[in-house]
Amino acid sequence: MKRFIFSGVAAILLALSAAAQQPDMAQLLVHYKFTYVRDTTDRAHPYTENMVLFVGKNASAYKSYDGISANAQFKKAWAEAAATSPDGQPRINRRGAGTPVEYYQFPNEQKLFTKDNLMFNNYLIEAPIPVINWKISGDTATFGGLRCQQATGHFKGREYTVWFCPDLPVHTGPWKLNGLPGVIVDARDAKNEVVFKFDGVEKAVPAAPYTGPADADLPPILRGLNDDQNLIEPPAKAIKATQKEFDKLKATMEKDPQAFAQAVMAGNRAEGVKMDNIRVAKGPGPRGPVVNNPIELPEKK
Repeated sequence: MKRFIFSGVAAILLALSAAAQQPDMAQLLVHYKFTYVRDTTDRAHPYTENMVLFVGKNASAYKSYDGISANAQFKKAWAEAAATSPDGQPRINRRGAGTPVEYYQFPNEQKLFTKDNLMFNNYLIEAPIPVINWKISGDTATFGGLRCQQATGHFKGREYTVWFCPDLPVHTGPWKLNGLPGVIVDARDAKNEVVFKFDGVEKAVPAAPYTGPADADLPPILRGLNDDQNLIEPPAKAIKATQKEFDKLKATMEKDPQAFAQAVMAGNRAEGVKMDNIRVAKGPGPRGPVVNNPIELPEKK
């Protein structure tokens, strides 16, 4: 384990067991090294990403830690460049990092919200939390000072072995994994093709209050950078859609990215969304990675 592991784990456990004024605020962060063999013809080069689970008293949010770090670095770079720019509007590029997909679990309400992105818009998909038939074993292990217990279960075509911490009494975990009497801190399928490896745990640090302009008054490139990551709440401004509707939009985008982008920009302008400083490249979109091994496999009949 490389970071965020410390001796004061008891303080984390106390924070979750105590009464919370805001149950939708993160009390602790569990870090994972996510590894995914998405191309079975190239197993030596799996996709990897640093992910984080924000755990509150009654809910959780699973996000890209690489993306959060990149946004923080860009915000700092913009402020430094703006201080020396003649008009306060520096011309610097913002490169995205990590997956834009986020998962919000509300175990008490049995709801799962997935935030996904298509070009300029965020979409929010609501669904029931998946039910996983776990078998809890008597095996125990310690992860970063957390006393954990092993469980196995079948989910989305794969057999998973996970370790959960009964001392963290929130029935949640990374991605869509859930349903155990404690936070899942490590998980992997039987073939080690999908791995959520424990990478540390830390107490959530309250964010400093933001006192600047509202998002709508900021340049598009800066919007969303001042959000409090500890707030476990699906994005209110995302477009609500069913999974079927989102999949249809995604297929349309992949078929003709340029036409899709122009349609989205026209729709956003009609709704009063500022689309300044956005350019659409001509021609077909870039080819994505080879994915012949979906995380969610079809169930055998």
